[in-house]
Amino acid sequence: PLSPFAPPDSSRGLRGVLHLPDEARPPRPHEGALGMSSDVFILDTLGAVGLGDLAGLTVTNDNDGSDVTEGRDALKKTWSPKFTLRSHYDAVRGLAFHPAEPALLTASEDGTLKLWNLQKPGNPKKNAALDVEPVYAFRGHRGPVLAVAMGCDHGLCCSGGLDAQIRCWRLPDLDMDPYDGYDPGVLCGVLEGHGDAVWGLAFNASGERLASCSADGTVRIWDPRRRDGACLGVYDGHSEHGVPTSVTFSATQPSHAVASFRSGCAVIYDLEAARPCLVLEARPGNGVPSQVNQVVSHPSQPLTIAASDDRGIRFLDNRTGKVVHSMVAHLDAVTCLAVDPDGVFLLSGSHDCSLRLWHLGQRTCVQELPAHRKKHEEAVLAVAFHPQRALSASAGADALAKVFV
Repeated sequence: PLSPFAPPDSSRGLRGVLHLPDEARPPRPHEGALGMSSDVFILDTLGAVGLGDLAGLTVTNDNDGSDVTEGRDALKKTWSPKFTLRSHYDAVRGLAFHPAEPALLTASEDGTLKLWNLQKPGNPKKNAALDVEPVYAFRGHRGPVLAVAMGCDHGLCCSGGLDAQIRCWRLPDLDMDPYDGYDPGVLCGVLEGHGDAVWGLAFNASGERLASCSADGTVRIWDPRRRDGACLGVYDGHSEHGVPTSVTFSATQPSHAVASFRSGCAVIYDLEAARPCLVLEARPGNGVPSQVNQVVSHPSQPLTIAASDDRGIRFLDNRTGKVVHSMVAHLDAVTCLAVDPDGVFLLSGSHDCSLRLWHLGQRTCVQELPAHRKKHEEAVLAVAFHPQRALSASAGADALAKVFV
């Protein structure tokens, strides 16, 4: 009776909000200026390596933007906290940056999505990150909102919730008065077909297709701009792989979608042929299944990167399905991942309450940010990079989202 990322052995719900049947939820994970060439991380140069235990890893930084020197590849900038977004009343499960503007959309278990204009900060407080007020709150889901995705169309975003619905929204003007009344016209469609909580959403690069994954065991493909809201394809991996936990599109093969599963594997689906075409083995070297909590696609290499319940991050070759690199990355389950648009850095979040920034070319952790307070056995639940600006963000079970510059 818990959230998608709640402990299977706990009898506690999240403030009495999420009540998912055991068979319908994945178990809990224990639970810039980035102007560098994207070809620093070359797949063919990586050898398969075993897990190196980074449990004792510490990174010295003051989060003040000071230089971090890494030999020849000096990293000119580290991330510093800039804004703390405090308006939600329950855990923030999803983040999506506006494709062009300095704006962020957050999805929360309080049943709302909120739009934040990061160019309109409030009054700065002494010794604290600046506060920002949301410019709009999207309402309509019956219960917690678990996922959000932003298309490349500047006006369209989608959200998924415990109510099994996917709602399509038109973004209001970023300069609107936050005290204006609620506009029901922002809802431009509802995609129905899932039979249980929707907790994973992803747009393809063109914004013409939306992939969703649900506690009902299916991955579905949609055209969110169609007025009839018809589902274009249904992929049922439940019987073989368990419940899907995350979904993304391959950046190097636009007709391929990748879904991760609670069994510890990920599956590539060929959307043109409407069938699965490759199973990516994301299990640890000891063969013991460990749930994959999120998969992301490298922007320029045929790679899927998987965050797992066993504290590990694995790099999977989309051509062979094999693990080409793996590492123990956190002190607790890795819950979320984001790759910067240039493919140089990876940001990971965990129930150990930290964010870690990884340089993909060197495969090393270059910064650690203790970002969120642990609540209900959970801490960091989502991370994101802005597609065009030097901004990143995280969200947590402490009901906060944080923005870094």
